[in-house]
Amino acid sequence: MEIHRADDRFRTASEWLDSRHSFSFGPHYDPANVGFGFLLAHNDETVAPGTGFGTHPHQDLEIVTWVLRGALAHRDSQGNSGSVHPGLAQRMSAGTGIQHSEWNDGDEPVHYVQMWVRPDRFDLPPSYEQAELDLTTGELIPVASGLAKHAADSAIHLNQPAAGLSVARLAPGQSIELPAAPYLHVFVTSGTANLESAGDLGTADAVRLTGSDGERITAGPTAAEILLWEMRD
Repeated sequence: MEIHRADDRFRTASEWLDSRHSFSFGPHYDPANVGFGFLLAHNDETVAPGTGFGTHPHQDLEIVTWVLRGALAHRDSQGNSGSVHPGLAQRMSAGTGIQHSEWNDGDEPVHYVQMWVRPDRFDLPPSYEQAELDLTTGELIPVASGLAKHAADSAIHLNQPAAGLSVARLAPGQSIELPAAPYLHVFVTSGTANLESAGDLGTADAVRLTGSDGERITAGPTAAEILLWEMRD
């Protein structure tokens, strides 16, 4: 088990962008921290109004975006466009190559988590998918997954059969059991929580678990949102 506190992450900051990186990213490099399981990037980003990332390329990546506040405008070279907002899951498979832009067209900052996953095959055709989720159940809801157990209920499909992202919105004091898996990556997007083996976690803290047998996580005195990557060999 490894606990990674919010303020210990790499940081890229400019007039328009504040980006916190859980793993080595761009100019930030640590040979001991280049990913976890199939997870290659986990960026916690805030983009100022009227700014964003202009058109840029990607290849052979599964890119999942989860918006926490505001709205992010997406456009890509396959003709897909739309607004990604809280409660909507988005996945872009870069495959053989795709270009896209991410822009904040609103009047307030947009805050989101973007995650990059290694696909199971390279040179796939580029593709795009988004879907609204019902997050009122207080349970772990599959967001983007290739895991067989999520085939019937994942909001969107991931081209990696050994990885899946789920989200849970917990009421104050509510507890859920995390799945047993070879690799779990737990990230608190808001609020506070207590994880059995890790203790108290704050907003934007993360825990990497190897060989987890099924830990319980409990929200603190306020509501909490948890992003969970479950990965298998």
